[in-house]
Amino acid sequence: MKVLKSYQVILTGVFFMLLTAGSMVGQNFRMDNSSEIIVEGTSNIHDWEMKANSKKGGATITTEDGKLTGISSLQVTVPAESLDSGKGGMDKNAYKALNTSEYKNIEFKLDEVKKIEAQGSDSYKVNGLATLKISGVSKQVPVAFTVKLSGNKLQINGEQKINMTHYKVDPPTAMFGTITTGEEVTIKFKSTFSK
Repeated sequence: MKVLKSYQVILTGVFFMLLTAGSMVGQNFRMDNSSEIIVEGTSNIHDWEMKANSKKGGATITTEDGKLTGISSLQVTVPAESLDSGKGGMDKNAYKALNTSEYKNIEFKLDEVKKIEAQGSDSYKVNGLATLKISGVSKQVPVAFTVKLSGNKLQINGEQKINMTHYKVDPPTAMFGTITTGEEVTIKFKSTFSK
């Protein structure tokens, strides 16, 4: 009789947990090829940009009643030599500065979500902390980006300023040092993820 009562207590507990979970759902997404990642910088001659021709990533989010309630993981990897400015000489100097022969990838990983704020229908502003790994050096940085949920699609857009010297990357130079680039670059991302 006691065993039967114990089973009843356990079953009641499980049933209650299922009820209180409501419609809370974890969902996995993979980055689409249509996603854009662009690095913008300056030099003493003109501004420049490099686009990532290759990238991969994934995201796991939690929703409740169709609304974003959490991001349990978000990571993106960009092969460093997929960055392309359309100018071979500049690309070669950038790869040398990034030491791509030893460090093949640039990696982003969301460590912590501090705040998710609704910005209207299916749009959210997210603040948190992420680890960015460039040229073998990992640094935690504060991040802010927007998230839009649309059916089976997840759009994550934003930009992040970084100082290359914090990652032990000397800003590339060209033409025997007559062209010098600034230490600070801006990484812009317009990313689409699909279930």
